[in-house]
Amino acid sequence: MAQMIQLPSDGDSSGRDLGEEELALLKEAIASGHLTSTRGTMVPRLEEEFAKVFGVDRAIALASGSAAVHTAVAAVDPEPGDEVITTPITDMGAITAILLQGAIPIFADVDPVSLNVTAETIRPRITKNTKAIIVTHLFGNPCDMDPILALAKEHGIPVIEDAAQAFMATYKGKLCGTIGDIGCFSFQQSKHMTSGEGGIVVSNNPDYARRMFLFVNKAWGYGDSNPDHYFLAPNYRMTELQGAVLVPQLAKLPGVVERRNRTATRLSNAIASLSQIEAPVVTAESKHVYWRYPIRIAAQGDDLTRLAGAIRERGVQCAPRYISKPAFECQVIRDRVSFGKSKWPWEGPHMAGRDPIVYDPKTFPGAYDGLAHVIVIPWNEFFTDDLVDSIAEVIAEAERNVLGTGV
Repeated sequence: MAQMIQLPSDGDSSGRDLGEEELALLKEAIASGHLTSTRGTMVPRLEEEFAKVFGVDRAIALASGSAAVHTAVAAVDPEPGDEVITTPITDMGAITAILLQGAIPIFADVDPVSLNVTAETIRPRITKNTKAIIVTHLFGNPCDMDPILALAKEHGIPVIEDAAQAFMATYKGKLCGTIGDIGCFSFQQSKHMTSGEGGIVVSNNPDYARRMFLFVNKAWGYGDSNPDHYFLAPNYRMTELQGAVLVPQLAKLPGVVERRNRTATRLSNAIASLSQIEAPVVTAESKHVYWRYPIRIAAQGDDLTRLAGAIRERGVQCAPRYISKPAFECQVIRDRVSFGKSKWPWEGPHMAGRDPIVYDPKTFPGAYDGLAHVIVIPWNEFFTDDLVDSIAEVIAEAERNVLGTGV
């Protein structure tokens, strides 16, 4: 029987760079007795240091990555029924954030190899009702931003970057999350830096930054001469305990990213000679940071499933297709399950005179092709060279045994 590989997991301490530094600041936060960020020191320190590392004017910490996207959408202040263009291959939290602010998600197709949206896929989705564009740097591989920004500028539309999986990824030397108008990051368990849950938004636009700060705080004007609750907004504040964990995590981030990038590059080189399996394609002007390691398979259907099964049998957990279906096929979107039976914001007085929103599968060839050919392998900063070499052997062996090819 083939030997099973034991890989570190980002679901526990074996794959998470957590230790004494985080415990020391947690102890300090608890000793202070003040665990809310409104008068604490940990979250403000995180915000200040994050803004400095990412070279932005303002960073605002909050409760989750989903809250980050919701806050970014709220910053552009859509009217009910306004449209926000996004990807159908993303976490549902990044889509329900649009709906929760009364806007309608409009899905752009993706490039089948990178699974990222492009200017070419976004362009046909733009209408007079488009309020914002959200680009997701999937798996930590940057979108081709210059054409997207040029398109957005042509139409006067702000660009929100979902960089939840792309900490320290760069495009033409610029950090993802700082290229568009607003950047969103997640500190969920599996991300490059984590506090279990949490998120942060960044911007150089003072108007967006002000509105996001208010939105996170129930729209209460902390620090204003005559504060009030200015508009409808939730409490998305981060706790001091999360901040205490994240300050050391931020200091560790460059090393975490470097280790992930180095070992992922080693795997790409090791499987480069395989005939039916392709490593992630990274453009010369981009730096991939490998939240996950996707491989593209020539086969699909049963062969894809069997190949993933053969890889799993050796202890390398993986996800064939990454997600089971594009977001618009999920019940919440498909059946318009939102607020009671209203189907709002897809339906309502604000939609009078407009054509119904239709998510036609035939208009997403890239998404279906991409999902049909991808297997996604977990990745973290504690993969060693020996483990990476073993993963490469497992992939090559699976190709030989399942597809009857390889070297």
